[in-house]
Amino acid sequence: MFLKVYTTNLGFQSNPVPTFSPIFNPRTLPYKTPKLFESSSSHRNVFVYRSNVVDKQQLVSFNEPENQLIEALIGIQGRGRSASPQQLSDVTRAVQVLEGLEGVPDPTNSSLIEGRWQLMFTTRPGTASPIQRTFVGVDFFSVFQEVYLRTNDPRVSNIVRFSDAIGELKVEAAASIKDGKRILFQFDRAAFSFKFLPFKVPYPVPFRLLGDEAKGWLDTTYLSPSGDLRISRGNKGTTFVLQKKTEPRQRLLSTISTGKGVREAIDEFISSNQNLTGGETELQEGEWQMIWSSQVETDSWLENAGNGLMGIQIIKKNGQIKFLVDILLGIKFSMTGRFVKSGNSNSTYEITMDDAAIIGGQFGYPVEMESKFNLELLYSDDKIRITRGYNNIVFVHLRMDGLKKK
Repeated sequence: MFLKVYTTNLGFQSNPVPTFSPIFNPRTLPYKTPKLFESSSSHRNVFVYRSNVVDKQQLVSFNEPENQLIEALIGIQGRGRSASPQQLSDVTRAVQVLEGLEGVPDPTNSSLIEGRWQLMFTTRPGTASPIQRTFVGVDFFSVFQEVYLRTNDPRVSNIVRFSDAIGELKVEAAASIKDGKRILFQFDRAAFSFKFLPFKVPYPVPFRLLGDEAKGWLDTTYLSPSGDLRISRGNKGTTFVLQKKTEPRQRLLSTISTGKGVREAIDEFISSNQNLTGGETELQEGEWQMIWSSQVETDSWLENAGNGLMGIQIIKKNGQIKFLVDILLGIKFSMTGRFVKSGNSNSTYEITMDDAAIIGGQFGYPVEMESKFNLELLYSDDKIRITRGYNNIVFVHLRMDGLKKK
């Protein structure tokens, strides 16, 4: 259904782009529940969380195949719009596994399908409208679907929440149940609700004049026994993954995408796992994109790049680390260095960056600069890493190259 209000697809049309089995194999150091953003003296005993899957106490009730789908979704931006071919393949495979299993039989007849669902992922349809590409592919917006079939006025509604301060767009459709999997719908009204206006602003689409173009259907191909995960397919061939509840990493990434309350969310995310046991704390190899830091960039672009305040961080097993920043039209800043584990802590690394250059194609222009700092590993799994680095700045990185095949 989602927002293509002038076509027959009950779906969020958008461009494509987390047992985990459990979700994190946690490892920690002694922890005294510090706040990450207090003075640096309060961080001597911050734990590090290293795992492949999530604290079970923090998880909603997903089974192993469901966790595999959620794991595949972690790190995909734009609800699929910016997904790599490997990410799309992982999601498609996990969706097919779930669709082949027995979820809730006849989901449209179950009360579990009712309620508000958050859109987590959608495939790219060839008929995506400009409004759908604008709304659904923007992580800053939250996108929901409400399903209420057991009322005097059965409805399925798509909601784009711009922010708590701005308001939302709600597109509604009259709905009916055709069989145990399929919902029939017809869009009939929509409006913007802005917080700064005492009235609703009509959405400018003449539903009554659209006729069959305002009609469509939505099949639920999998509904989890917990009622927290749903896979649906629309009449235009689009696949949707929706959740009623999200796991901790999903909530953290969602908070980062809005840019509000990130520091508090990181504190809560880390401290919620404080009772986990300690163990290995190695920097994982791979390409890691910085998605957030606790300090805004300085006026010096070169200083930002050289201290890891932007771009990609590449970690290799041989103790080599590289910062890579796209500048313009294929020109990149590259700075290579090395890391060694500090003798004072099994979660802290001494970083020395001393080989910098501006690179264009096969040519490079050396840049004389050196940067030394400690990198403290606060949290790490196969998708997300939280560290404290240069000038005690907290960083959140997202893995970009996928997992190594074993």
